[in-house]
Amino acid sequence: MKTYFRAVLASSIMLSAWHTPATSMETQFENRPLQIIEQMQESNLKRKLLSCAKQSTTPSLFSIGHRGASLGYPEHTKVSYEAAAKMGAGIVECDVTFTKDKELVCRHSQNDLHTTTNIVATKLGEKCTTTFSPADGSSKASAECRTSDLTLVEYKSLRGKMEGANKAAKTPEEYLDGMPKWRKNLGNPIGSELMSHAESIELFKSLGVKFTPELKSPKVSMPYDGFTQEAYAQKMLDEYKAAGVAPSDVWPQSFDLRDIQYWLKAEPEFAKQAVFLDGRYRSGLNPQRPTSFSPSMADLKGMGVNYIAPPMWMLVTLEDGKIKPSAYAIEAKKAGLNLITWTLERSGPLKNGGGWYYRSIKSAVNSDGAMYELLDVLAKDVGISGIFSDWPATVTYYANCMGLK
Repeated sequence: MKTYFRAVLASSIMLSAWHTPATSMETQFENRPLQIIEQMQESNLKRKLLSCAKQSTTPSLFSIGHRGASLGYPEHTKVSYEAAAKMGAGIVECDVTFTKDKELVCRHSQNDLHTTTNIVATKLGEKCTTTFSPADGSSKASAECRTSDLTLVEYKSLRGKMEGANKAAKTPEEYLDGMPKWRKNLGNPIGSELMSHAESIELFKSLGVKFTPELKSPKVSMPYDGFTQEAYAQKMLDEYKAAGVAPSDVWPQSFDLRDIQYWLKAEPEFAKQAVFLDGRYRSGLNPQRPTSFSPSMADLKGMGVNYIAPPMWMLVTLEDGKIKPSAYAIEAKKAGLNLITWTLERSGPLKNGGGWYYRSIKSAVNSDGAMYELLDVLAKDVGISGIFSDWPATVTYYANCMGLK
C-alpha cells in the first residue's frame, strides 16, 4: 500500500506547491491537494487523504470560494469565479459594495480599486479619491480609488489584477506590480473582467453554484446621496429576488449585526441563512473566555441568528500539542448556531507558524500539511458547515474524500 501511495505522489508532485510553475489551471488544481498532503506527518488522516488520490471532483457546499479562487486569479473577476466552480466550490462569494450611481458591484472593499484593478494606469485614475502619488525617497507610492468614485459603466471598463501594490513605484504602471511573491498567478494579472452583483448572480446560476454575498461596510458616509444603509442591505437581496433565486440558495453575510437584524425583520426567509461574520476579536472577545462574548451565543440565537462565522483561529486551541475545539466553538454549538469559518489558503507557506489565521495554534504549525490537520478538526470536532478558501480545490478534495456534501 505504501508503495502505491509513493507512486501516486511521485507521478503527481515534482516540487512543492510554491515552486511548481503552473502549466494550466487543470494541472494545478488537481495537484495542489497532493502537494499539501505530501507535507503532512504520517498519520491515519494522511493515509485516508492519499487513498482518495484518484477521486474525481464533485461540487460540495462545504467548499466556499473566497472571492472566487483568489490564490491564483484576480479576485471577484469572472475568471476567478469560473475557476472556483471548476474546483468544486458549491458556494461562491461576491463581496458587495456600490458605485457612484448606487449600483451594486463585486469588490472586497469599496476602496480597493487601486490594489485590485488597473485603474491608476487609466484615465479613470484621475477620478480617484486620492490620485496616484509616486515614491519619492521620503514617502511610499500611494493611491486610494473607490467604487463610489465611478459610475457602473466606468467601473466595468476596468480590468482586475492580482491584489497588491508596489509601494516603491515611480509610475502608475509600476504600482500595479505588487502581488506577493508567494502567490501563484494562473490567470492574466491584468485583463480579467469585473462584475456587477447582478452579473455575478447570473454567472453563478449558469455555473450551478450557490451564493454568499457579503454586504461590505461603506467607506463613504451613509446615507450616501439619499442611499441609506437599510436601502443598501435591501437592494442586495432584491437583486436575488429579481433573478428568481430561492432564499435557500443564498447565505447573505455581514460583519455588522445591525444588517443581520434588518434582514431578520424585513426579509425573514433570506435571513434564515444570514451569516454574522464575527469580528469581535477586535473589541475584546477572547475565544477561550465565554464571559467576553457579548452578545452571548445564546443571545445571538435568541435574536434569530442561525449562522456565525469567525476566523479559523477562534474555533481552535491547543491542548497537549493537539488541536482541539475552543470554548467559542463549544458555546456556539451548544447554542445551536451553525459555524462557517475563514480563510484557508490565504496565509502563504505555513512553515513558520502560519501567521494570523493560525495564531491560536502557532506552535503546532510548521508546514503546509497543517492545513489538512486543522481542516479535519474543524470538520469533525468543531462541526463547521463550510469553510472559505482562496483555492477551493484544497477543501473540495477533503470534502469529497470524507463524503461531505
